[in-house]
Amino acid sequence: MLLAYNSRAATKDIDAILAPRVEGERLAAQVARELDLPGDWISSDVVQFVSPSKEAKRRLREIEDETGLAVFVPTARYLLAMKALACRRPVGAYRGDLDDLQFLIRKIGIRSVDEIQQIVDDFYPDDVIRAEDRPLLESLLEDTP
Repeated sequence: MLLAYNSRAATKDIDAILAPRVEGERLAAQVARELDLPGDWISSDVVQFVSPSKEAKRRLREIEDETGLAVFVPTARYLLAMKALACRRPVGAYRGDLDDLQFLIRKIGIRSVDEIQQIVDDFYPDDVIRAEDRPLLESLLEDTP
Protein backbone atom coordinates (compact mmCIF):
# COMPACT_ATOMS: atom_id res chain seq x y z
CA MET A 1 0.00 0.00 0.00
CA LEU A 2 2.84 2.37 0.76
CA LEU A 3 4.71 1.66 -2.44
CA ALA A 4 1.65 1.32 -4.68
CA TYR A 5 -0.44 4.24 -3.41
CA ASN A 6 1.63 6.14 -0.82
CA SER A 7 -1.38 5.68 1.43
CA ARG A 8 0.42 5.37 4.73
CA ALA A 9 3.48 6.71 6.49
CA ALA A 10 5.26 3.41 7.14
CA THR A 11 5.25 -0.31 6.53
CA LYS A 12 6.79 -3.19 8.43
CA ASP A 13 7.90 -5.01 5.29
CA ILE A 14 7.45 -5.12 1.55
CA ASP A 15 5.39 -7.96 0.13
CA ALA A 16 7.03 -9.07 -3.09
CA ILE A 17 7.27 -11.86 -5.58
CA LEU A 18 10.89 -11.78 -6.68
CA ALA A 19 11.78 -12.91 -10.17
CA PRO A 20 14.15 -14.52 -10.63
CA ARG A 21 13.65 -15.71 -7.06
CA VAL A 22 17.19 -16.78 -6.14
CA GLU A 23 18.80 -13.65 -7.55
CA GLY A 24 16.12 -11.46 -5.96
CA GLU A 25 16.64 -13.04 -2.55
CA ARG A 26 20.41 -12.60 -2.85
CA LEU A 27 20.00 -8.92 -3.72
CA ALA A 28 17.44 -8.38 -0.93
CA ALA A 29 19.87 -9.89 1.59
CA GLN A 30 22.62 -7.59 0.29
CA VAL A 31 20.36 -4.54 0.66
CA ALA A 32 19.43 -5.65 4.19
CA ARG A 33 23.12 -5.83 5.14
CA GLU A 34 24.00 -2.50 3.52
CA LEU A 35 21.06 -0.60 5.01
CA ASP A 36 20.95 -2.46 8.33
CA LEU A 37 17.42 -3.73 7.66
CA PRO A 38 15.92 -6.83 9.23
CA GLY A 39 16.45 -9.98 7.17
CA ASP A 40 12.72 -10.25 6.52
CA TRP A 41 12.26 -6.73 5.13
CA ILE A 42 10.95 -8.33 1.93
CA SER A 43 8.33 -11.02 2.41
CA SER A 44 7.37 -13.48 -0.29
CA ASP A 45 4.41 -14.79 1.73
CA VAL A 46 2.11 -12.79 -0.56
CA VAL A 47 2.53 -15.50 -3.21
CA GLN A 48 -0.19 -17.52 -1.44
CA PHE A 49 -2.71 -14.75 -2.17
CA VAL A 50 -2.10 -14.46 -5.91
CA SER A 51 -5.35 -14.70 -7.82
CA PRO A 52 -5.97 -18.11 -9.41
CA SER A 53 -7.78 -16.53 -12.37
CA LYS A 54 -5.97 -13.30 -13.20
CA GLU A 55 -3.74 -10.57 -11.90
CA ALA A 56 -4.10 -6.86 -12.39
CA LYS A 57 -0.98 -4.81 -11.95
CA ARG A 58 0.68 -1.65 -13.11
CA ARG A 59 4.33 -0.66 -13.44
CA LEU A 60 5.99 1.90 -11.23
CA ARG A 61 8.05 3.54 -13.93
CA GLU A 62 9.54 6.20 -11.63
CA ILE A 63 11.23 3.48 -9.56
CA GLU A 64 12.30 1.66 -12.71
CA ASP A 65 13.86 4.85 -14.07
CA GLU A 66 15.81 5.40 -10.84
CA THR A 67 16.88 1.83 -10.14
CA GLY A 68 16.66 -0.19 -13.31
CA LEU A 69 14.36 -2.64 -11.53
CA ALA A 70 11.00 -3.52 -13.08
CA VAL A 71 8.48 -2.98 -10.27
CA PHE A 72 4.84 -3.96 -10.65
CA VAL A 73 2.16 -3.26 -8.04
CA PRO A 74 -1.39 -4.60 -7.80
CA THR A 75 -4.24 -2.38 -8.95
CA ALA A 76 -6.57 -0.93 -6.33
CA ARG A 77 -9.31 -3.42 -7.32
CA TYR A 78 -6.95 -6.39 -6.93
CA LEU A 79 -5.74 -5.15 -3.53
CA LEU A 80 -9.32 -4.58 -2.39
CA ALA A 81 -10.21 -8.16 -3.31
CA MET A 82 -7.23 -9.54 -1.37
CA LYS A 83 -7.80 -7.36 1.67
CA ALA A 84 -11.57 -7.93 1.76
CA LEU A 85 -11.00 -11.68 1.87
CA ALA A 86 -8.32 -11.36 4.58
CA CYS A 87 -10.17 -8.64 6.54
CA ARG A 88 -7.60 -8.70 9.35
CA ARG A 89 -8.75 -6.99 12.54
CA PRO A 90 -6.68 -4.58 14.64
CA VAL A 91 -4.58 -6.10 17.42
CA GLY A 92 -2.81 -3.72 19.78
CA ALA A 93 -0.97 -1.09 17.73
CA TYR A 94 -1.45 -3.15 14.54
CA ARG A 95 -4.34 -1.68 12.50
CA GLY A 96 -5.01 -4.80 10.47
CA ASP A 97 -6.56 -4.11 7.08
CA LEU A 98 -9.01 -1.41 8.18
CA ASP A 99 -7.12 1.66 6.99
CA ASP A 100 -6.15 0.00 3.72
CA LEU A 101 -9.71 -1.17 3.09
CA GLN A 102 -11.11 2.28 3.76
CA PHE A 103 -8.51 3.89 1.49
CA LEU A 104 -9.29 1.43 -1.33
CA ILE A 105 -13.07 1.76 -0.90
CA ARG A 106 -12.72 5.54 -1.21
CA LYS A 107 -10.26 5.37 -4.12
CA ILE A 108 -12.47 3.03 -6.17
CA GLY A 109 -15.77 4.65 -5.13
CA ILE A 110 -17.38 1.55 -3.66
CA ARG A 111 -20.87 2.00 -2.18
CA SER A 112 -21.85 -1.52 -1.03
CA VAL A 113 -20.47 -4.83 0.18
CA ASP A 114 -22.08 -6.40 -2.90
CA GLU A 115 -19.81 -4.21 -5.07
CA ILE A 116 -16.82 -5.45 -3.09
CA GLN A 117 -17.99 -9.03 -3.66
CA GLN A 118 -18.21 -8.38 -7.41
CA ILE A 119 -14.57 -7.30 -7.35
CA VAL A 120 -13.65 -10.37 -5.29
CA ASP A 121 -15.43 -12.50 -7.91
CA ASP A 122 -13.25 -11.01 -10.65
CA PHE A 123 -10.07 -12.26 -9.00
CA TYR A 124 -11.19 -15.09 -6.71
CA PRO A 125 -14.28 -16.62 -8.33
CA ASP A 126 -14.51 -19.44 -5.77
CA ASP A 127 -14.38 -17.17 -2.70
CA VAL A 128 -16.97 -15.12 -0.87
CA ILE A 129 -16.65 -12.46 1.79
CA ARG A 130 -17.16 -14.17 5.14
CA ALA A 131 -20.48 -13.44 6.86
CA GLU A 132 -18.63 -12.23 9.98
CA ASP A 133 -16.70 -9.68 7.89
CA ARG A 134 -19.72 -8.08 6.22
CA PRO A 135 -20.63 -5.84 9.23
CA LEU A 136 -17.05 -4.57 9.42
CA LEU A 137 -17.03 -3.75 5.69
CA GLU A 138 -20.43 -2.07 6.00
CA SER A 139 -19.11 0.10 8.84
CA LEU A 140 -16.15 1.13 6.69
CA LEU A 141 -18.54 2.03 3.88
CA GLU A 142 -20.61 4.18 6.26
CA ASP A 143 -17.46 6.00 7.44
CA THR A 144 -16.29 6.71 3.88
CA PRO A 145 -17.40 10.04 2.42
